[in-house]
Amino acid sequence: MKIDYDEFSMFGENVAEYSLNVSSLPKVERVSMQLSDQRTLSALKWGNGSPEIVFVHGSAQNAHTWDTVILAMGVSAVAIDLPGHGHSSWRKDGNYEAGVLAVDVATAIEKWAPTAKLVVGMSLGGLTTVALAGMRPDLANKIVVVDITPGVNAQKSKAITDFVNGPQSFASFAEILARTIEHNPTRSESSLRRGILHNAKQQQDGSWQWRYDRSTHPSPEDSTRRVERIAELWPVIEKLRCYMMLVRGGVSPVVDDADVAELLRRKPDAEVLVVDGAGHSVQGDRPVELAAALTRVLRG
Repeated sequence: MKIDYDEFSMFGENVAEYSLNVSSLPKVERVSMQLSDQRTLSALKWGNGSPEIVFVHGSAQNAHTWDTVILAMGVSAVAIDLPGHGHSSWRKDGNYEAGVLAVDVATAIEKWAPTAKLVVGMSLGGLTTVALAGMRPDLANKIVVVDITPGVNAQKSKAITDFVNGPQSFASFAEILARTIEHNPTRSESSLRRGILHNAKQQQDGSWQWRYDRSTHPSPEDSTRRVERIAELWPVIEKLRCYMMLVRGGVSPVVDDADVAELLRRKPDAEVLVVDGAGHSVQGDRPVELAAALTRVLRG
């Protein structure tokens, strides 16, 4: 069965599900640019004014993961599709590490949100935000990192990677929805359904495939080196002079107490917020609570 998809048609569902105080839906448009190597970088631009916030999603997600948060905040914003995700081009080398992605995010901010006051990144997007703040402090006055630190490893992220590394193709929408529900117990079925429509595409034969790049399969040695390179972001955090908040999902295994202690040792002025009942994807599990915290940071 063919399922029609319009990426701008479901915002009313977000508003209704979370009883948001939204009198009229904001203007939302998809924007894109061509990078120097001919790749396309895509994003969603919210509102009419100059964006105040830049949002960067996690691995295997896309810009729409922030829809409810942005609607709840009522701000002008840009939500970026990272390379290899959403409507942005895949990288030929399959390299989606934080330091690499930060270069493209910097280019996006320069073009679409040069006066942004806050950069918010979740998971891989959070590591990318840290790398960005170290590389281009002029583009990151304040940063919020959602449920990730450089202390992440394979064991802590196993529940997430087990889902992400599952099947690429599904015979029907019901099948892809069932697997998504199984691996996301803290999310409502309606929000997961919207998420799939934004993050997967229906094929001519009626089957469904994820949009994000899964063409590379790192060896155990590559994975070990990747963890080591992520850990190199600890010294970057130590040198940051900008405001930083870590938002931790209350039931997420990805950030543990040792990670928080190390963050505060490296950056004693960092703020740590635990969102009760939220898993790794705080923006999906508790979007209203996250929106309130981000509004406080933005206006503070």
